[in-house]
Amino acid sequence: MAKKKMPRTWMLAPERLPASPFPERLKTELEAKANELVETVLKPRYVKPPPKKPRFNYITDLWTKWHGGYFYFGSTYACPGPTAISPSFESRFARLKHVGSGRFNLSYMRHNDK
Repeated sequence: MAKKKMPRTWMLAPERLPASPFPERLKTELEAKANELVETVLKPRYVKPPPKKPRFNYITDLWTKWHGGYFYFGSTYACPGPTAISPSFESRFARLKHVGSGRFNLSYMRHNDK
């Protein structure tokens, strides 16, 4: 038995509520703790001096940045070699989203870029 197709109709979308302002105190506290984590743990572990004969991309810097309501962790890669499109590129690898009462959702990139 074939399914009946429902007719498509236009309808008015409800208005979006404005985003609640992010508390500035929490924003500065998160940024300070994240920068401390990057400087004391992540950079010493993952940022190494450039290899003598670089063949592949390598990490040159780790950083944090606010973009809208999200807080990102990212890395800067150097692209050695004569066929590189650019000398470096940036890649975000984790994102924090404030969900209320001092809590955050953490999103990160898996090994297959999903």
